[in-house]
Amino acid sequence: MKKIALLLVLTIVFNTVSAQSKKKQILLLGTFHFENPGLDVAKVNTFNVMSDKSQKELENITNKIKKFGPDKIFIEWNYEKQDNLDKFYNKNTDSLLHKDADEIVQLALRSAKKLGHKKLYGIDYNNADFPYESLVKGMKEANQLDLIRKNEETMKYYQTDHNKKITKYSLTELLLDTNTKASIEGNIGWYLQTAIKGGKKDNFVGAFLVSEWYRRNLYMYALIQKLTESQDDKIMVLLGAGHTAMIREFVEHNPEFEIVELATVLK
Repeated sequence: MKKIALLLVLTIVFNTVSAQSKKKQILLLGTFHFENPGLDVAKVNTFNVMSDKSQKELENITNKIKKFGPDKIFIEWNYEKQDNLDKFYNKNTDSLLHKDADEIVQLALRSAKKLGHKKLYGIDYNNADFPYESLVKGMKEANQLDLIRKNEETMKYYQTDHNKKITKYSLTELLLDTNTKASIEGNIGWYLQTAIKGGKKDNFVGAFLVSEWYRRNLYMYALIQKLTESQDDKIMVLLGAGHTAMIREFVEHNPEFEIVELATVLK
């Protein structure tokens, strides 16, 4: 009984402290690759973020981010190469903004400079595996015809949907769409509904691919927590939409953080 009573007391104390503690706000900005290197499984067209219209939108978006006021901005850059990121950040900003279409420059660097930040923080972990070709091979060897068809249809739908949207949507609309609940769920769904089933009964190539994807994102999330200091009230995380979908899942189980939606920041 004493042990049960102690457990109840500790639970109440923990919940009380959690409720009283001010949560850190985290803006998860999931994006497509502005300067598409063509390395993703799904092949999509590139959106021109260097047009006058898009540049004006980027000014407006980053002004709104400045108003939100993150204390740190985390980006998709190998954490082991922070020195290179520091050098990159200290280059001539105006020159970079006019010639480099990458989202790190156009969104993260532009925002950080407006906020007067001294640096950006790289949190990407690049030592995880992503054996997509082995996954497809495993599906074929297991004669998983329905799964192969579902995988191909999913990739085709994503490509067609994205390519259609970039002909109709503005940059702001694209970013807002990328961060909707439907898009977020879609980014996770392929891993847990399709990829994970790949391979014969004793071949876990699908589950391995999914576990490696989780590992990469868990390591990134660990770095976010390690680099977020007690005095940081707000942070921003700019990553590919597939990554922010996973980070969102982790954050939702952390009472120290509360997610701020991009739509709220841009309204």
